[in-house]
Amino acid sequence: MSRQGRRHAHTGRTDWLRDVILGGQDGLVNILGIILGVISGGGDRTVLLAAGFAAAITESISMGAVGFTSTTADRDFFEAQRAVEEAAVRDDTDLECREVTELYRSKGFSGPLLDEVVATITANRDKWVETILEEERHLEPVANQDIMRSSVIITLATLIGHLVPLLPFVFLDRSAALVLAVILSGVVLFGVGAYQALTRVGSWWRQGARMVLIGLGAAALGFAIGHLFHASGA
Repeated sequence: MSRQGRRHAHTGRTDWLRDVILGGQDGLVNILGIILGVISGGGDRTVLLAAGFAAAITESISMGAVGFTSTTADRDFFEAQRAVEEAAVRDDTDLECREVTELYRSKGFSGPLLDEVVATITANRDKWVETILEEERHLEPVANQDIMRSSVIITLATLIGHLVPLLPFVFLDRSAALVLAVILSGVVLFGVGAYQALTRVGSWWRQGARMVLIGLGAAALGFAIGHLFHASGA
């Protein structure tokens, strides 16, 4: 995934949603694949629970660490680009001023209004640099609290995603637990897809169904791999 595609919004609900989906969907699909793989491979309930909870803990921590390092990299990249633009504004003022002029001309400004907007922006070097970074480079600052928040949310979302299909095996026999785990996973995946569409764009039922197909399809690979090992006697 490109850096631009992974850039954080850091300003609202979509940022929380992105982190929740990243962690929750990964955790749910991963553990469901493990469950199906253990069952099809002939593992008993003890093996299933041991593997499931071990994966839930280790992957939740791992995903949180990935969120931390990814957001830290975004922060460092932004600061590096800020330094580049500050130097450009200081050393090549005329060129940077023309860039701002062309930027706002492309937005439909012209004549005295364009001159006034450019003059206002370039009168303050900090605002000038911020405008170039945000409007031309499409970059936004990353605060230290955003780094920790993203890491914590991804960790918790991953853990919850793991527990959704895993907990039925704690309380029910394996057959009933498997049915309930698949149903719960499908419902959660559909809900996440539908909510994503409702809060952003797209058809809620299409996005929900797509999320179910992708998630359960990926988990089914775990069943197929476990079945191959079981059939081969490995």
